[in-house]
Amino acid sequence: MSMSTVNATVEEIDTERGNRFNRPTRRHFIVIGIISIIALLFAGIGYYQTTRFNSQITINDTKVGGLTANQAIKKLKTSALKNRVYVGKQQILDEKDTQMGFTDKNLPEVKKLLKSQWTLFPSSKVKNYSLLPKKADQFRSQTMKKQVEEKLLLMNKSLNAPQDAEVHLEQGKIVISKSMNGKQYDIASLLKDYDKQEYTSDIHLNPVYIKPIKADSPIIKDKEKILKDLLQRTVDYKVQDKVYTLKATELIKNASVSKDMKVTITVSDIKNKIDEINRSQSTLNKDFTFKTHSGSVISVKGQGYGWALNGEKETAQIQKAFENGEKSIPASNIYGKGWSDEGIGYETTTNNGIGDTYAEVSIAEQRIWIYKNGQLVVTTNVVTGKHSTNEDTSPGVWYILYKRSPYTLTGSAVGKPGYSIKVDYWAPFTNSGQGFHDASWRTNWASNAYLTAGSGGCVNTPPSIMKTVYDNLSTYDPVVIY
Repeated sequence: MSMSTVNATVEEIDTERGNRFNRPTRRHFIVIGIISIIALLFAGIGYYQTTRFNSQITINDTKVGGLTANQAIKKLKTSALKNRVYVGKQQILDEKDTQMGFTDKNLPEVKKLLKSQWTLFPSSKVKNYSLLPKKADQFRSQTMKKQVEEKLLLMNKSLNAPQDAEVHLEQGKIVISKSMNGKQYDIASLLKDYDKQEYTSDIHLNPVYIKPIKADSPIIKDKEKILKDLLQRTVDYKVQDKVYTLKATELIKNASVSKDMKVTITVSDIKNKIDEINRSQSTLNKDFTFKTHSGSVISVKGQGYGWALNGEKETAQIQKAFENGEKSIPASNIYGKGWSDEGIGYETTTNNGIGDTYAEVSIAEQRIWIYKNGQLVVTTNVVTGKHSTNEDTSPGVWYILYKRSPYTLTGSAVGKPGYSIKVDYWAPFTNSGQGFHDASWRTNWASNAYLTAGSGGCVNTPPSIMKTVYDNLSTYDPVVIY
């Protein structure tokens, strides 16, 4: 065999082999077909997934599964809201259906939801999206919400309220009561739940109940501390020149603490303390021990002159002082039989409450003595009220109401039904009209004139000395008549 023949044979074999390896087989076509189908399938699924909602997707409880954004907005535009409200399983409201209020303006939001819910493969996961229409639903957000609130308030009236734990001071001891659960709804929480479902048909509110304050809560601990601090308090209570140290442990037996942490005290023991101070220190309606010009000591009943603590007002003042943590307070609510029911003589503590400036009137001696700062400044004979007609000048401790110069005396007396007399000086000491004045018409100044020829109750003073008497009398000066 020649070399050329051999080369030709080898070349033919190589050509045949190449043709065998380069020729597509049936198997190749099948694989390519499958790949193409899969690619088309994925492309279809991908396109579907990007243009349509998953099967179990709802918007405001409206099913949009399998819909495009345009189809979904169209359905939402025609969807109605079932205006029924449930608390748990109990239906509390059923109003007429209303439209959701969606428009084409909401399409961008729907597209955003479509994009956000996208999954690579179809998903059957249940999910409800909440979407607010561009046009607000005033009925749902205002009218119906108000109806729900009113209904819950009405329901709560017939339900047992929870009982908070409380802290009280009872008979001087701090007592903490236990809390009890109730069945009243926590309306604020339910309305918040309502707001989250404003565009959901058949609103289902989770029943949340008002929780009581527990005995171990910080609020109760704080209240307990407040009462403990209260029991440590004292108030220095000043009455005239005396100071009474009032102790909470002695005067406060019962107290409570409000929600805003304010203490309220039961005041019966404080009131009793004020009554005790009044009995020992006040002068209203009491007898004054008085040393006369002659040195004798007598007892004279307080009349217009005298003072006492207003028990109710002073109790309230001390209560407030304890509650506010004040350290000391003066007595400030004083009353008596003064011209305007004021207490007279509260500032006076010397000479058994009468002081060293006063007018002394002796009916038996028919004479007056006027003292200023303990010194006798004037004395004179006088004529007092007519004894035979029971118009006697009234005994007691009085005070100068006011002074007038000149003055016209008007009134009535036995035998003188309506008199009007001008005087130069007038200083009354009783509300009924008795007082010191000059009597230029009087001729009988004898020491026994008062028995049958006395005045209508006033202290007639000789005109020659009346100005001196008048000048040495001051408003509020005590007048002791015996």
